[in-house]
Amino acid sequence: MKVTKEETSPREVVLNVNLEAADVEPYLDKAYRRVVSKVHVPGFRPGKAPRSVLENYVGRESLVRESLDNIVQESLVQAIKQEKLDNFGEPDVEVLDVDPPSFKAVVALEPMVDLGDFRSIRLEPEVVEVTEDQVDKIADRMRYDAAPWEPVERPVQFGDQVALDVDGFIEGARVANDKGVEFIPTQDNPSPFPGFSVYLEGLDRGESKEFTLTVPEDYQDDNLAGKECRFKVKVLEVKEKILCDLDDEFAKGVGQGYETLEELRSAIMKDLTERVEREAQHAFQGKSLEEVIKCAQVEISQLTTRREIDHLLEERSRALKERRMDMDTYLRQVGKTLEETREDLRSVAEERLTRYLVIRRLAQEENLEVIPQDIDDEIDNMTAGSGESKENLRKAFSSESARSSLGEAIL
Repeated sequence: MKVTKEETSPREVVLNVNLEAADVEPYLDKAYRRVVSKVHVPGFRPGKAPRSVLENYVGRESLVRESLDNIVQESLVQAIKQEKLDNFGEPDVEVLDVDPPSFKAVVALEPMVDLGDFRSIRLEPEVVEVTEDQVDKIADRMRYDAAPWEPVERPVQFGDQVALDVDGFIEGARVANDKGVEFIPTQDNPSPFPGFSVYLEGLDRGESKEFTLTVPEDYQDDNLAGKECRFKVKVLEVKEKILCDLDDEFAKGVGQGYETLEELRSAIMKDLTERVEREAQHAFQGKSLEEVIKCAQVEISQLTTRREIDHLLEERSRALKERRMDMDTYLRQVGKTLEETREDLRSVAEERLTRYLVIRRLAQEENLEVIPQDIDDEIDNMTAGSGESKENLRKAFSSESARSSLGEAIL
């Protein structure tokens, strides 16, 4: 096997690999054993034709093609080892000839990460404070959520719950036909289109109204954006929240119950303080990481970036599939080609890679490591309370690759 190496761009090399007949011979023996039982050679019982006869019958190249994937994969591993390359991710391979096999492999090298003088970074965490006003707002929200909706005999006000019949037409085509739909009109409610709630204010039960709204230019359906929609609504029922007093009796009905309103307020204060502190700590960690990234110098191969863009596209494709849309439809809606979309994702891919690589290098610098017990504990946490599916979850994380992936996430 002959290997030549070209350093074409930073953190990337190209290997040209040419194999000789002797390199291929062991693979042909294996290919022969796989093929001979599948091919009927005249004059021989199934599986009994000698290799030379089979090779003449199907052609040597057919046997080479039968093993080409293994030949390329194993030869590439050998070539990378021979050239002492510290590769990062799967190489990009192009087969040039089949017999004898030759191929070109673009190999991404381990990215270069220099953290710089990150130890000199000094940041002060934000001092958090929870006020009585914040507690009041949460207590009021709890009272509101617990209150029932009760019918009222008066015109619609913002904040009511109304039952509506709604018909909507755009250019003569019906786009809405809802009967008895429940809706809460508010001044800034954008549904179904901005301004809809305003026309409901002041209507009595049993009253109808017609009005026209313009569909926003950024509406998700391009076919409707910017057009006029004619609505006809009828108010079937009007309800309002009947709020109870915020007192000890209310506190006794919240969750497991509190003896007094003061106990409830103390619990709210405690929970709110813990949440605000967690959020502040998370923000502090994020800000710290951003400062470390600013200090760092990172060099990544173009192949690694392309692969990350591929991952981002796969994630977007899965998200679109959940919305019952394919990539081609999405591209038509946004008016972009696939290549333009890939270019748009380049900065996101580079940022995501940089963040990952800096965190990984920082873990190495600080001698952080994940031991098997850490992984077992995380699996226990993930499967706690999962009921009958617990064993299936444990099986999903039983393989070495799954445990390795989980370990990297923990790190």
